[in-house]
Amino acid sequence: MSKPMDFSDFEPSSYGGVTADERAVRLGPSLSGTNLARAGDYNQRVVLQVIRRHPDITRTEIAAMTNLTAPTIANITGRLFDSDLIIDAGRRTGGRGQPAVRLRINPDGCFAIGLNIDRDHVTLVSLDLAGVVRSRFTRQVPFAMPGDVVEVIRAGIAAIRETGVIGMDRVLGVGIALPDDLGRVALPHRPAGYEAWGAVDLPTLLADVVPWSIHVDNDAAAAAIGEAQFGDGHDHASFFYVLVSAGLGGGLVIDGAYYRGANARSGEIGFLPLADDATRVLQDVVSLSALTTRLEKAGVMQPGIDPTQPFPDAFAPHVDAWLDDASSALVPAITAVNCLINPAAVLFGGRLPADVLDRLAADTHRKLRVAAPNMPATAPMQRASLSLDAPAVGAAILPFLDRILPSDAILIKS
Repeated sequence: MSKPMDFSDFEPSSYGGVTADERAVRLGPSLSGTNLARAGDYNQRVVLQVIRRHPDITRTEIAAMTNLTAPTIANITGRLFDSDLIIDAGRRTGGRGQPAVRLRINPDGCFAIGLNIDRDHVTLVSLDLAGVVRSRFTRQVPFAMPGDVVEVIRAGIAAIRETGVIGMDRVLGVGIALPDDLGRVALPHRPAGYEAWGAVDLPTLLADVVPWSIHVDNDAAAAAIGEAQFGDGHDHASFFYVLVSAGLGGGLVIDGAYYRGANARSGEIGFLPLADDATRVLQDVVSLSALTTRLEKAGVMQPGIDPTQPFPDAFAPHVDAWLDDASSALVPAITAVNCLINPAAVLFGGRLPADVLDRLAADTHRKLRVAAPNMPATAPMQRASLSLDAPAVGAAILPFLDRILPSDAILIKS
């Protein structure tokens, strides 16, 4: 039987707000300081992060890794045990002296729910503290209106309750990822009235179906944040994320932190003009909308694209043609990313079967090496480890960031 939810030792990082702008707070011109409570909260989050990323670590090893004192580590791990966030994994044998206790994250310590709203689907996932997706609920709904989304979420949360895969009393919150300008950007088949999304306040819309705190972010940002926390970010502190969805988005992670830019619109590669046609933009070629249009014109399109299943054989020649066009169109944009940012990797995610994302990454890399052989550095390109339902998974991580994982915002004293 799970313990009652108690995170009194963890201060919300945004202190009353959970918007993207508040999560982006960093030390800047204000030179805002901190206090002991915030510093203590930050240290506790860092220790939890160390245990999460290094299973079976000992207190002595945590102290060496964090430069915190042994008594501080003892106090913090004691509180983490009390909150049911870590577990005793037994004693390490083979060394001198008393065998040290090994510590692991408790996957059932807390949970979060992630929601991705896009022009072709609504997806709901539940995530545990170890980053494992416990459940997935998705509906292929072209251009779902706000009322449609409410009903999908109502059904999704009911399904999570019925399966019992997570402890509903230990849910930290619901993260929501959706494209910026959801109702404004013109894409094929956009219905009349879809611009209503521009006036929607999501917490108000979902107040009757979501009994937890709500955390909202851009879909590409959520995908990149998720990858930084639970995916390839463990191996690449700095990377550029390419999200192939109904449109095309991008996200930039530098030294483990998501970089938003002056207007919170960094990474918008989908709006780069095409090299051979300045009247069109990159997402007119590299997107699920572009692929769907191609399949519809060929007369082989079936309702929706399920990224968990390979494409039917009838799709093959048309997918091949799209991959050729898409990878060629990406070369100038990824060339600029390499030259201007010099990331450790370029990661591809989105609602495409894994083999198609693999080919898109490989073909783009091969063509870039041919087109720009003298670039000073070319980052490897690969499918992101959390590519499936990346925005929904990333959205589920947002409540973790606000409540228990390290964030710069924690140290800013209002």
